[in-house]
This record gives sequence, structure tokens and C-alpha cells, in this order.
Amino acid sequence: MRVCAALDIPFRELDLSEEYKKEVVEEMVAQYRRGITPNPDVLCNRSIKFGAFAAWAKAEGAHAIATGHYAQKKDAVGHYELVRAVDSSKDQTYFLYRLGQADLARTLFPIGEFPKSEVRAEAKRLALPVAGKPDSQGLCFVGDVSMRDFLSRYIALTPGDVVDEKGKVLGEHEGAALYTLGQRHGFLLAGSSDVPHYVIATDTAKNTVRVSARREDAARKNVLLTDVSWVYREPALGRPYLAQARYHEHPVTVALTKEGEGLHATFETPHIASPGQSLVLYDGDVCLGGGVIA
Repeated sequence: MRVCAALDIPFRELDLSEEYKKEVVEEMVAQYRRGITPNPDVLCNRSIKFGAFAAWAKAEGAHAIATGHYAQKKDAVGHYELVRAVDSSKDQTYFLYRLGQADLARTLFPIGEFPKSEVRAEAKRLALPVAGKPDSQGLCFVGDVSMRDFLSRYIALTPGDVVDEKGKVLGEHEGAALYTLGQRHGFLLAGSSDVPHYVIATDTAKNTVRVSARREDAARKNVLLTDVSWVYREPALGRPYLAQARYHEHPVTVALTKEGEGLHATFETPHIASPGQSLVLYDGDVCLGGGVIA
């Protein structure tokens, strides 16, 4: 609102809090209850920013929506490509992999071709009141709230046992729903061992967290992808692609195969891929799409 006032352009407010509660919060909480770690930013982009908001904008006569995502849209032969941002440290295509051709046709990413430092410099030149605003943190639309504090509003988080591969109790955790594969913090181990331990499995029904001193024990060679979505069309099977199982992780090599109706991604080397997170595929800097890790 302050930016619009500084630029002397109209400002309108749209309340999508009910849609956000139903499509993002309730879905996210339901998955955490099952011991799955969802990605709320992917849910929000699909249902709110490029869903309810984009539909409202179209109904109001807008030809396109512009967002502050660090991503690029490029015209290819007969279709659009979703391409990584110039500023690789801020690239957000991972969260946008569910956009299809109709979404890209009506979307603009005006800052994707600039480093963030240049975006800030331009905002300062225009004397915008957000030129020095810190980078956004925390849960989308909720803010800088810890996941524990947020989930405790909806889920009874009860301390439980941290166990090793054989079931021996090693310590205590704050609630099994809070933990994800590969995590090494947030639980207490008995004794004075300085050896780090990593989450290799969780069981929300029994409220236990299984850990190992070997991080590779949390890794998998093959994962099943569900709720698959492609930006343009399904990539070729068998050939290598780059993939990310988490935002900002270094891309790794995978190949796609089909077993019956299921689409599988096989990692070149075993990799930590948490159920509920998205595996997003790239061909160079072009985001192809992806799916949810089963």
C-alpha cells in the first residue's frame, strides 16, 4: 500500500484468508499429522497466488498478473519456458514448478532478470519505502513464526522417544510431526556423546523419531512421485536430468522411469528426499516440472 502511495497508483485489497486457511493451512496440517513434510509455498502458489488471486484478476479485466518471484518466463517455439532467475541465490522456480502454459501466458516476472542488489538499487532510486526492507522469512502469509509454534495451534505436540535403528531409546523429541528426514537438530540425546545423529524415520502414530549417526541412512536411491505436474510436457524417460528435493539444495542427477502407472525418479547416488516435499526437475536452467515425493 505504501509503495502504491509513493508511485501514485491505485491500490486494491483482496481478502483470500479463508481460501488460504482451507487450501494451504488445513492441507499442510493434515500432512504433518501423517508424518509428511509438505511445502506450503508450493501449495500457496498453486491455490492462492496463481489460483484464486489470478482468477479474480482475470475476472476484473486484468490481462496479466505480475509477481515478485525470482524466476523468468521465456518464449520458446510454440510454448513458454519457466527459467531460473539470473540471481541464482534467489531463484524461486522450485516453488513454481506447478505452473502450466495457461498460467505462464498470463504471468509476468519483472525482477527475474536482475540480481537482487540491482532490484534494491532501483527501489532506492525510486524512493520506494521498501527499498531497505529485509528479505522475507518464515511461513508464507503467516510470517516469522516457528513451525513448532504454528503447528502447536492445530496438533497436540507431545514429547516422545528418540530411538536408534534397533529401537533402543536414545533421548527425547518435541513431537514426531515436527521432524523430517536428514534433520540433526531439535531433539535431545542422553549421555555426553558429541557425535551428531540424523533423523532417518518418523512414526507419528507411535510418536517416535528414529535416528542414526550415519546421515546416509536417511538417503534413498529411488522415489515414487505423486501429484505430478509439467510446465509444458512430460520429459523423456531414461535420460538424465537435474533435480532438487529441497529448495536451495545443490541439484543432483536423476532419471525418470515408469512402473505401471507410477512415475519414479532414480538418483545417480542415494539422496535424502523427504515425503511430502517436491522433487523438481531441470534441463539446464529450464524448470520442467515435478511431483510430490511419496
